[in-house]
Amino acid sequence: MRTEFSADQLARPEIAEMEAILRKCVHCGFCLTSCPTYAETGDERDSPRGRIYLIKDMIEIGTAPSKGAASHVDRCLGCLACQTACPSGVDYERYIDIGRAHLEVVHPRRPGDKLLRWLLSAVLPHARRAGLFFALGRMARPFIGLLGGRLAGMAARIPAATARGKIYDRKHTFKPDGNRRLRVVLALGCVQQALRPAINDASVRILRRLGAEVVIAGDGAGCCGALDHHIGKDAKARKFARANMAAWAGCEAELPFDYIVTNAAGCGTQIKGYERLLGGIDAQAASMAARARDITEVLAELGLPAQSAKRLPRVIYHDACSLMHGQGITSEPRQLLVDAGFTLQEIPGKHFCCGSAGSYNLMQPEMADKLLARRMQSIGDAVAGFEDQCVIATGNIGCMEQLASATDIPVVHTAELLDWATGGPPPLGLEEAS
Repeated sequence: MRTEFSADQLARPEIAEMEAILRKCVHCGFCLTSCPTYAETGDERDSPRGRIYLIKDMIEIGTAPSKGAASHVDRCLGCLACQTACPSGVDYERYIDIGRAHLEVVHPRRPGDKLLRWLLSAVLPHARRAGLFFALGRMARPFIGLLGGRLAGMAARIPAATARGKIYDRKHTFKPDGNRRLRVVLALGCVQQALRPAINDASVRILRRLGAEVVIAGDGAGCCGALDHHIGKDAKARKFARANMAAWAGCEAELPFDYIVTNAAGCGTQIKGYERLLGGIDAQAASMAARARDITEVLAELGLPAQSAKRLPRVIYHDACSLMHGQGITSEPRQLLVDAGFTLQEIPGKHFCCGSAGSYNLMQPEMADKLLARRMQSIGDAVAGFEDQCVIATGNIGCMEQLASATDIPVVHTAELLDWATGGPPPLGLEEAS
């Protein structure tokens, strides 16, 4: 692809990196059919190839982009299905990150957009603030809904209830049930602690059961930075990354650990990218990123015990995009569920994002609703014809909340099911099945 970046622009590392990415794009169009937003609108500006051109043009020109161009970039989910489909190895993940960071600096957003982005950045990355935000939002939801537009869409996304449970904000070590086979640091997440603390509890239990010592880093550790990173606030995302790494380094100073375990797919993708987020020259970031593992990767390494005699429901497994495309993890969760004794039911047809995508469903509720309807149709096709109890499992809190808003079928985390099958309590909504 031809570019016209100036010498001054190419002196900036991110622009030089961007040009190298552009050189790989051969305009083949394979990305179009994989893109959820293009599938909905049919507008190439809502496709990866279209956004590649839009971002290139606006950076070459160097001025604020048009409102229309910015809206097409904002509409990108960051699901990375295009990256999986690309035969040329175009690093779209890095490319869209550069574009978003550029927009954050040069694009004059409307006051309402600025307020929303500030609010999400100030609240969601902090577990206690997020819990309070959702509680207040539930009380105000009837009134917010009357305002219509995007506010009504946001109001519909506020969870009906916030689960009660422990928010881990102090350092703690959980010893393994038997001989120690691994020592791991558990990355707790932010919104997940407010919405579904049971996921961390289940993760600690099953890791200990299989011989892992689990360390909670405590003070200083928190949000991975993904929520800010995905809306172009890279400085704040880097601040979160450095705080986490400092806290994890404190754990390592006491005793070396093997892995940083994540149980929210979006967090895992972000932490595995810390070295690049911090410029690719940070030795500590490289070490931490190299040891980041999704919980299913660690459980697969440890291996599950023999199947229990529990009568377990059929599982409809939904691939979180950040796990499937961001980390390339698809087989481990499925094999673990089968090994635990669950009957796995695949979702037919082409995989598309459910529309959650971090804070996307709050910022782009109209498109998120369309993508959710598409995904629920596919899940409905998977469920049709089966009279036995079923449950939807996935590896990301955002997907869980998005899917749960559109179905009465219990939606749970893969780790919760594996914990239940190996001796833990049943997940929320499956108490009767136990």
